[in-house]
Amino acid sequence: MRNVLRRLAAVLATLVLLPAAALAAYPERPITLIVPWGAGGGTDAVARILASLMEKDLGQPINVVNRTGGSGVVGHQAIAAAPPDGYTIGIITVEIGMMHHQGLTDLSGASYTPIALVNADPSGVQVRADAPYKNINDLVAAIKANPGKFKASGTGQGGIWHLAIAGFLRDQKVDPAALPWVPSNGAAPGLNDLVAGGVEVVPCSLPEARALIEAGKVKSLAVMDPNPAVLFPKVPTLKAAIGSNWTMAAWRGIAAPKGLPADIQAKLLASLKKAHDSKEFKEFMTNRGFGVLWAPAGEFASFMAKSDADLGATMKAVGIAK
Repeated sequence: MRNVLRRLAAVLATLVLLPAAALAAYPERPITLIVPWGAGGGTDAVARILASLMEKDLGQPINVVNRTGGSGVVGHQAIAAAPPDGYTIGIITVEIGMMHHQGLTDLSGASYTPIALVNADPSGVQVRADAPYKNINDLVAAIKANPGKFKASGTGQGGIWHLAIAGFLRDQKVDPAALPWVPSNGAAPGLNDLVAGGVEVVPCSLPEARALIEAGKVKSLAVMDPNPAVLFPKVPTLKAAIGSNWTMAAWRGIAAPKGLPADIQAKLLASLKKAHDSKEFKEFMTNRGFGVLWAPAGEFASFMAKSDADLGATMKAVGIAK
């Protein structure tokens, strides 16, 4: 009888230790990192550099998979719907605070286990280099005095850069409709249209406008951030130029499906922090002009909630929220 009790105690002890042992071994197989946007873009590039650095630390391959479609819905849904076991994570973007306001999905930032915010690229306000506006004040005054005369572009209707300029105009007590929006497939075609004279304003990130700014074809009047841009530090902030507190940025962060165990979340966070602080990551981001930002899990969740509220208010004001 004593031997039976000893064996039973040993079995029970093993069962108690199994979950902890299994967790300590995470990851035991390759991890998938889903990117909701196409290969070769900025989000894809950030995801791939982080994956290459984190897999060295975690000791398992991290396979980057692009799941595109539905204006970002397909990939964001794939991340949220995966098992919360740490073997599927993803890079979520600012659009997660926009899509549900448009009725495209029920997903929001609260649909995930946040790991950390890693990057944000504030919008600049770009005009042609030969435009008569010396500063952002001149541009706002011209739009206000000539409603409907000037046009802007840089993304689809209701996209992040559309909301950036619409929200700024609202902040300045100018009807966003005073600057009609011309939808485009992104900042690049919008900037080309700007240079060609098809539109007068392109709000987009400074990294996207970098080549044309450096070529002397485009100038940036202001950046929608409290701090000057590292890429072009002489471009004034809206606060410094016109006294506006309006900010808007395209951001990216790493997240997992909701319900991820806290221990796995902590392990991913530690690995991501190590990658984010590395020389390789900082050089990669600096060389491309991407902004480096860090907000761990709890702060990232609060950041997403505020971003969602700001975007929702702007989308309702311009009539594109359902």
